[in-house]
Amino acid sequence: MKISTVMKCVQGSQCSLHLSIKGTLSLDENIRGLEICSLSLDTQQSQCTNVRFARKKSKMLNGKKVQVQFNCIEVNVAQHIYVTMKTVPNYCEVKLSQEYYVEDCRNSDVGKYISDCSAGKFDYNVDRARKIISVNVSNFLRDQDYYVRLCHKWFTCEDVGAFAVIKGKESLKSVSLKYSQPLPCLCIEGWLAIPDARRIQLCPFENDTKVLWDNIVYNPVTQTLAWEPACPVLVMVNLCRLTKSNDHCEDIQNSSKNSPEKQVKYSRVDTHPRLCMKFTTKQGSWVKCPFAHGEFPAWKMRTAAVAEQIQVFFTSQTKAQFSVLLCNRTQLASCESVGTHHSVSVGDSVSINMSREMCGSTICIQGWRTDVDYTVPLQICDIHCDFRGQTYGDGNPAKAMTHRMKSVHSLH
Repeated sequence: MKISTVMKCVQGSQCSLHLSIKGTLSLDENIRGLEICSLSLDTQQSQCTNVRFARKKSKMLNGKKVQVQFNCIEVNVAQHIYVTMKTVPNYCEVKLSQEYYVEDCRNSDVGKYISDCSAGKFDYNVDRARKIISVNVSNFLRDQDYYVRLCHKWFTCEDVGAFAVIKGKESLKSVSLKYSQPLPCLCIEGWLAIPDARRIQLCPFENDTKVLWDNIVYNPVTQTLAWEPACPVLVMVNLCRLTKSNDHCEDIQNSSKNSPEKQVKYSRVDTHPRLCMKFTTKQGSWVKCPFAHGEFPAWKMRTAAVAEQIQVFFTSQTKAQFSVLLCNRTQLASCESVGTHHSVSVGDSVSINMSREMCGSTICIQGWRTDVDYTVPLQICDIHCDFRGQTYGDGNPAKAMTHRMKSVHSLH
């Protein structure tokens, strides 16, 4: 016995699915016909059909093998069927049996021509102020219910709670779904209320990627800075140092990480206001500075010119270790060392010899934390050292500078 699925389409009406059942039988004059039955293992409903042989034909074909084909058992999409075939009369309870799975809507022909696989069509309107998406559905079976939901599209579309049923018999074919956040992976999904129905999806906020960069968390106990994407996104993540002009963020070495879906973590991170995270995609780059609002203690570097020496000292609300050196700033993003490193603790100071030729040149004093893995170097440059007690802070003469910055910068 061989079973397959055939499609019957009548012009001007819908197509339907039927089982094509073929069997080979050694005929003798006592066999009057065949009984073919199908049992739906999903619903336990059965149907049987008898195929009768004319007596004259049975005598003429006695002892010969004959092919029997039957195409009249109608089935549904994705149905699990148990088929039996036995002779009439049935000798010794001998029968053929076979399980069969009817194709689902993923089959190209079934999905295209069978109305149960029609995913329908819908359009939507977004009310951003009330955070409501209104969905209007059309082009689906009139008497069939239709499901609409909101979901987050990862490998599959994960349910986010907003769900509605449009009754096929009701005239109103629209629903309103409330959302919490306009994420690019937030999608509207619709499908007919039948097993394995084809689904369609529309994602109203797919171009709103800026919201993805908000989910930055800092743990002050472990000094861990973490970002976890709310949606799958191909992005390069870097730590960077925001420049004083606030228009450029210089990448910190060895901080690049790719994140299609997983959480990005940086351990032992300095909480300086100018330490930021940079997110780069094909659409552009965005910078987030999680410490820019003064919620975490920041350190400062100051200098004083005394007796042909520059005295460098650091202030911080927490215990910290620093290193300081002279460097030659040949480019905006680089400062090459021209002296030895000096280690300094909070509350202590270090004296650096500085000739008059160095004063007012490209020579800078650079300091950074050494008790963390990721920090931002601060530079004090253009030092006008007349050695009469002038004090400088983080590059600004006469007074220490308090760092302030915008928390978000778009570098398209």
